Amino acid sequence: MLYFAELTSPQVAGLLTAPRRPVLLLPVGAIEPHGPHAPLDTDPMISIGVCERVARRLAGHPSIRALILPPLPYGVTRYASAFPGAVHVSEDTLYAIVTDVCSSLTKQGFVDIIVVNNHFEPEHVATLRRATAAAGVGYLDLVRRANAARLTPEFQSGSCHAGQYETSLVLADRPDLVDQERMASLPPLHVDLPAAMSAGHKDFMAMGMDQAYCGSPASATAEEGEQTYAVLVEMVLELIGEV
Repeated sequence: MLYFAELTSPQVAGLLTAPRRPVLLLPVGAIEPHGPHAPLDTDPMISIGVCERVARRLAGHPSIRALILPPLPYGVTRYASAFPGAVHVSEDTLYAIVTDVCSSLTKQGFVDIIVVNNHFEPEHVATLRRATAAAGVGYLDLVRRANAARLTPEFQSGSCHAGQYETSLVLADRPDLVDQERMASLPPLHVDLPAAMSAGHKDFMAMGMDQAYCGSPASATAEEGEQTYAVLVEMVLELIGEV
């Protein structure tokens, strides 16, 4: 069993006295447009995919048991607001839900919690950094330089919204949700998102992303997605060791 919420209350109580240390993983993302080819829930889907692989990897571990908390699919997402489907929550809302959920669990004795996020809007990331620090829990922070350097060239380039990097991850888990004919027709589009954001641009349209993507989605493959998942899993396992 991988999911915390599928346990009964007595089973949850038993986790705290079991010989295997429980580690809870909280997948986080945002519901927002990912080009004309990838699903709105690309970000939380990737976070869930990472958490499921971590939990399976640790299934036979003698001293650690990883369980996945119900995902938090909503995040701070203003940049895609010009496109249908974006669901935005404020920084205050995100901070409150993350700190409240984590505090509720830590008060029960579940002190080993890791937030796994795959939505990188700066205000969203900053809020998660504050929330996880306040709650005293771990955070997979992929935009930190040391972590980003372990990911794909497209991710490191900063031109990676619904491009090769993210689309490959979706193809690895849910190829049925990718419009692969449309994907193959999309030309590469280089937009340095961090630079554009630093320059004060606050929406994808102003950045030249008139189809809500940048990067090279036509180059995406499920094989690359699985390779990237393997790296992301290793990062979470390292965090579990630190926690």
